[in-house]
Amino acid sequence: MSLHYTLSVVQAPKVKPTKVAALQTEACISGPNQSAVLWADMARWFGEDIRSILGNIRVVPFHEVEEIRVRMGQPLMIRTSDKDLFLDREGEVTSPDKAYHVKREDLTCALERMTHSSVYAAEEDLKQGFLTLSGGNRVGVTGEAVLVRGQIQTMKHISALNLRIARNIQGRGLKILPLLLGTQGIVCHTILISPPRAGKTTLLRDLIRLISNGVPGLGLTGQTVGVVDERGELAGMCQGVPTYDLGYRTDVLDGCPKAKGMSMMVRSMAPQVMAMDELGHADDVEALMDVLRTGVQILSTAHASSIEEARNRPTLAHLLDQGVFERMVVLSRKHGPGTIDGVYDLRTGRIL
Repeated sequence: MSLHYTLSVVQAPKVKPTKVAALQTEACISGPNQSAVLWADMARWFGEDIRSILGNIRVVPFHEVEEIRVRMGQPLMIRTSDKDLFLDREGEVTSPDKAYHVKREDLTCALERMTHSSVYAAEEDLKQGFLTLSGGNRVGVTGEAVLVRGQIQTMKHISALNLRIARNIQGRGLKILPLLLGTQGIVCHTILISPPRAGKTTLLRDLIRLISNGVPGLGLTGQTVGVVDERGELAGMCQGVPTYDLGYRTDVLDGCPKAKGMSMMVRSMAPQVMAMDELGHADDVEALMDVLRTGVQILSTAHASSIEEARNRPTLAHLLDQGVFERMVVLSRKHGPGTIDGVYDLRTGRIL
């Protein structure tokens, strides 16, 4: 299968996101009417039964929900930061035994909608166990893996979907940005780590916006930022237009593997800062080391719950041992997604 990459240059400062994406910004969500609009928009990815259920939800505010879980033969479930809630046919919260139980056709129809009726075109994503929807919402997929010569080719007999709702929460990056700046307002090589669902992608997105626009009060002038958005979660590109505000000076390479995208971005857009989500593959590390030789600053995320856990991951351990990163931000869910456990100066070992 041939791979198709989209190079999108984000330069217009007043590009407006879609109405629904704008409402997903935490500050914009207020009142039952807006919550109903957001539920209805999310429901469009499902077939008639589940679409009706989600569209009828009134007791659970949309901004509290992190995931929609659809499992074959199991009760329909939505997940908030601290609760699992089961829904009946009327969209009311109920017990698991009284909830709507997912049917095969629910999964089939959802997959058709999420792949725009072209499951074949989505094989590259499916073999990695996920799909990315417009707006940066990500869907985890499980089922039967199809192997060809020992390699996963695609997924069939889909058994579960997990729609993780993306949030565009601005302002959190300001709390830690001063700690990520070195001399003369240069952004330090920084890695954000956290376990899943702890807000590292949301924080990365906000830092990209701030660095791109500049923060005069911190002595930070706007920087050209190159974003390699392999999974489409950071910018939420839709036909070349970003759903999320990543700043005036940000260029986005959408849907391209990080290892290839980093070198492409350096050659074509000459970024001062390179940003990417979920660093971890050996190919990514090799490409990143090449980028460092060009003088570009690195801003990335990775899965790990602590420095110790990061050092136990071979690819991250190599980067840490080489002294690539100057700052590490550790996030958790101790006080909800986005909790900052610590910002570390990796050159001195101090907590800032």
